[in-house]
Amino acid sequence: MVLVVFLSHTANGKTIDAQQAKNTLFSNGRSAYTIWLPATASQPERTAAQELQHYLQQIGGATLPIAIGGRQPQPAIVISTRPQQETPADESFSYKSSGQDLHISGGSARGTMYGVYAFLENELGVRWYAPDCTIVPKRKKWTFGTLSHHEEPALRYRFVQYHHVDMDKAWCAHNHINSLWSTDRNKYGGIEAYWSAHTMTQFVAPSEFFDKHPEYFAKRNGKRISNGQLCLSNPEVLKICTERLLNIMAQKPDYFAYSLSQADNEGYCQCETCTLLAQRYGAQSGVVLWFVNQVADVVARQYPDKYVGTFAYRYTRTVPHGIRPRRNVIIRLCNIECCFAHPLEAPCNHDFIRDMKAWGNIAPQLYIWDYVVNFQQYMAPFPNFGVLADNIKTFRNSGAIGIHEEGQYETDGGEFAELRAWVLAKLLWNPEQDTHALVSEFIKAYYGKAARYIQQYFDLVQRLVRSNHHFGIYIRDDNALYTEAFISRGTALLTKARAAVADDATMTHRVDRVRMQLMYLHTMRQPKAAEADGTANELFTLMRRHNYQAGEGVAVEKFINRRKQQTAP
Repeated sequence: MVLVVFLSHTANGKTIDAQQAKNTLFSNGRSAYTIWLPATASQPERTAAQELQHYLQQIGGATLPIAIGGRQPQPAIVISTRPQQETPADESFSYKSSGQDLHISGGSARGTMYGVYAFLENELGVRWYAPDCTIVPKRKKWTFGTLSHHEEPALRYRFVQYHHVDMDKAWCAHNHINSLWSTDRNKYGGIEAYWSAHTMTQFVAPSEFFDKHPEYFAKRNGKRISNGQLCLSNPEVLKICTERLLNIMAQKPDYFAYSLSQADNEGYCQCETCTLLAQRYGAQSGVVLWFVNQVADVVARQYPDKYVGTFAYRYTRTVPHGIRPRRNVIIRLCNIECCFAHPLEAPCNHDFIRDMKAWGNIAPQLYIWDYVVNFQQYMAPFPNFGVLADNIKTFRNSGAIGIHEEGQYETDGGEFAELRAWVLAKLLWNPEQDTHALVSEFIKAYYGKAARYIQQYFDLVQRLVRSNHHFGIYIRDDNALYTEAFISRGTALLTKARAAVADDATMTHRVDRVRMQLMYLHTMRQPKAAEADGTANELFTLMRRHNYQAGEGVAVEKFINRRKQQTAP
């Protein structure tokens, strides 16, 4: 879908029409308005009304009463489901003036609620930057004239996977994130989720079956192995996967899609039958799709409104021929091999774009798994902000129904994690926004007196990318991207940033999380020097205090012990 904004007039720096000052919502702690909902209002609409009341009281000191059902009072802020709602999941919304009244309407599941939050954000300046940073401006008076504003999401499913927001349903709702790793029925209209990943060897686990049934598992170089994929041409494997997926669907009915997908390795089966299937369909993806389609046919009869999802990932990214996904199959396309220094439309990513377009031609539903973090080293600078909006637009234009942005999901403390999560949330809703403007806004609000230095450091990091620089999601500390001159200049800026907020414990903590980027690089590149000058000790202290992992799957103490061994006499 395409986001459309018709018109938005306010009294806080935007265009004002001739009727602008007619209606006063609040003045000097008083308001004549009532927040009104019809008796049929959904739970998220009621939640939105309560939060609107709360934030208006914080902003202007006036507590507007909430009325539900009965005759609409005058004047009122009317919160209601749009009569022309297309589906219960419709998330578009509008807010507009009508005489003295203000009407906020949208889809009942989350659309109207998003409209309330957008009104607070666009017109009154409320921001939900991070779980530890909500901005609520103070105003003595707020007036409005003609308001007419409409939005709809660029993508149906929007998932930002960062540890610090993973369980914060309020932050997700305020920033229009509707999908996480697990479903959740909550007062914000719930979370929609795509169940699991790499599930085939969960359903047919080597620990359970390999000893008695090695034929269930991949044959490689003439031998069955327990650490590869399944033998998808084995009918017993099909039977077990079908039964166990159906059991999961019965036990976990709230997911919109259920993964039936390859393990995270390259060990596909080379037995005669699987090889013949791969030859028939021209790609290993054809073998997987042949298998998944059969399960999807059974699922469709029992759960006609659910999807079975499978990966187009690594050795299955190439599109097969002579076979198509069933209508209830989602292709979850991953770009793990790509260059993230440059947009996906750049020549260096030609093969991915070719495959994405090919899948788009045959897949009824295309869902994107995108990567926005350096898994090798969570803390180190990762200068990919310049591609975020372009890549999301590329996915949207491909017809994708959703995007999973995989970031630092294990612990807090990732490189600019709070900034990334908020910017990505904004871009998933509307990728036409200016990334630089979003970044600058966040930095100014989140880092206070240190903002000017954090902004200069951020810009310094992004300028590391040159036309001849290419990197994926496993950059190491010795990458040519990181020069000693960069580390020296960046450290000087971050030293000034910390000094600027030395009297503010909250801001000092936020700045220290940024400083850890260069502490990490210095400790990794110059371990003895970092030990001598105290950098390593400060880094280790912060990591232990907050359980900040340095890289995917690397526990804090394991990392620290490795580094200390480097400098042991």
